[in-house]
Amino acid sequence: MTTQRSNLPTTAPGPLTGLVGRPDVAPAWWGTLGRLGTRAWRTGWRPGLIYLVSRAVVLLTMGVVAIIGGGSLGGRIDRWDSVWYLRVITRWTDKALHGVVINGYPSHLPVVHGHVAANTIAFFPGLPLLVQGLSELTGLSHFAAGVAVSSITGLTATIGVWMLVREYAGERAANRVTLLFALFPGSFVFSMIYSEGLVVTGVAFGLLALMRRRWVLAGLAGFVASAAAPIALAFVVSCAWAALVAIRRDRDWRSLAAPVLAPLGSVAYLAWTWQRFGVPSAFTRTERGGWNSFLSIAYPFRIVGGLIAHPLTSFANERLVFFGVIFVVLALIVAVRDRQPAVILAYGITAALLALMTAPVGPRPRIVLDAFPLILALGLRYREGWKYQLATFVSFAALVGFTAYQIGSWAVFP
Repeated sequence: MTTQRSNLPTTAPGPLTGLVGRPDVAPAWWGTLGRLGTRAWRTGWRPGLIYLVSRAVVLLTMGVVAIIGGGSLGGRIDRWDSVWYLRVITRWTDKALHGVVINGYPSHLPVVHGHVAANTIAFFPGLPLLVQGLSELTGLSHFAAGVAVSSITGLTATIGVWMLVREYAGERAANRVTLLFALFPGSFVFSMIYSEGLVVTGVAFGLLALMRRRWVLAGLAGFVASAAAPIALAFVVSCAWAALVAIRRDRDWRSLAAPVLAPLGSVAYLAWTWQRFGVPSAFTRTERGGWNSFLSIAYPFRIVGGLIAHPLTSFANERLVFFGVIFVVLALIVAVRDRQPAVILAYGITAALLALMTAPVGPRPRIVLDAFPLILALGLRYREGWKYQLATFVSFAALVGFTAYQIGSWAVFP
């Protein structure tokens, strides 16, 4: 098996320079889409096999926890944000709102004790639309369709990561790094009903398209990702950087299609909430009132300082965020020192900063999974010898332990 040549220049680009890709004229985006799809189909068995191994680990762990703790496997999956995503497409009754029956998104901002209550506005429509579409097409229940969509997008995310790494580091590195990605502790959400698979799929293929100067395709991939979760807006920074370099080097004004199209998924949803509820801040007010979630530059410093000052009395969530901060900082240092391609690094840095500043979620494994260039940076650094074997074992053990902890208790949210 021969390794595909990378389109990278022979000299490695610096962390803030080096848009990669051929300066030739790009073909029509629909032709590029077809070729990418064909190539993914032909080569997808390697990352597909890796993904199946990781799913076997997760589902076996979930099954054991269900047997020991009682209840069904489905009941273990149908928790945390999975419940909320299903509520977007299912008629339900909210007891906190005094028995109000809601179908999908509410018609007005629900307020309890002067604050916006937790409701489905906090959940972007990309994933629910796919779940509802599959359910109507196949007759599956919303739950079964949700698990199917998350599982399938987890597979496409893994294939996208593999193709991206192969583009700039070669096939052998792609195989090894993709295994570490699939075994990363946060990947357990690919077996629940979460949007991470859709986000990583869109961003990974979007970054690949940027590296190949396929601007419209990159923008459409970003559109899909940003319709699934706001953290995908970090991809717009990569698009803007790529467009800036393309315009300066080649006067390629078509590159502006990428940063224009990429954020439209989020923009369209936020504009719809503005029109529906009459205020532009409906989403942020829901996040703050329902989950006490907000952006804070001081948040990571407060978590680290608090844990150092009170290591024995800190809560489990705080300890998880503390170790997440350490992981993110180390991974960012490695990504910059190893000169990760600029468009990939730009997304990784931006997504990592958003994760660090989002209280009380922070850089927990699920969010770091969205900022997957950090995982790729560490995976490429430790992809050989005993270090790779150790990294694989640690990832495997962490995935098993974190999966069991998440679905076996309510102490730590994903």
